[in-house]
Amino acid sequence: MHLPEPTFPPLLAGHAVKRPVRPFARALEGARAGAFGAGDVVWSRDVNRLECAIVLEPEVTRERAEEMLYVAMVAFGDALGAIAPPEVAVTYRWPQTILVNGGVAGHMPIVLSEETGADGAPAWLVVGAELVLRDDSKGIEPGLDPDRTTLYEEGCGEVTRTGLLESFCRHFLSWVHSWELEGFAPVHAMWLGRAHDREKPVEIDCGGKTLTGTFVGLDERGNLLLRTAAGMEMIPTAAAARGIDEAAAA
Repeated sequence: MHLPEPTFPPLLAGHAVKRPVRPFARALEGARAGAFGAGDVVWSRDVNRLECAIVLEPEVTRERAEEMLYVAMVAFGDALGAIAPPEVAVTYRWPQTILVNGGVAGHMPIVLSEETGADGAPAWLVVGAELVLRDDSKGIEPGLDPDRTTLYEEGCGEVTRTGLLESFCRHFLSWVHSWELEGFAPVHAMWLGRAHDREKPVEIDCGGKTLTGTFVGLDERGNLLLRTAAGMEMIPTAAAARGIDEAAAA
């Protein structure tokens, strides 16, 4: 399948890679080496998946820079909602999983530089989006794993990698602008409005330790509030969010 090249907004510059190169890994490598800077978008030519990573150079504290994960997630929800059929539901599982009609379809990796400036801001951060459009596995029937899905299985066969990438970039810039002007509150409200497991029992992997309880919500910085048998727990986003998981690193 041939798709047109994506068109990026003026503040963003695209850099294409081909499989087996993973955009998030390439963006991390470039950010660490100083080859990529604010506004660089690394994206994959794979037509069966959306994979992209955006490099930013925050001018805020590390705590505030971590909010960019939620900015990217609400932007992605809006981006897919704008081009998918109206009956398709996009929800979020804390801290970084994207669900479509209740099935896991993708995730949003994030890494912040350990290096900080005099103002306490990370030197850079990379936030990505990875979502399966259609399963290209050979000999595997769709639907065999009820917890996972693809856009194709959910009736989004017309959604393409290029269309979703362009939509995500536009909505991401819009939400970053809103975050800069109004702070985290609008992002917080939108994320919770699409929270998949709110007021439900959940298991959270935190630093190799599994915590169980009821997902109550998020605090003003996006940290998880978990009601456990021992009382209320606050789990920092940074303790649970990951950059490249085992699947993405393969």
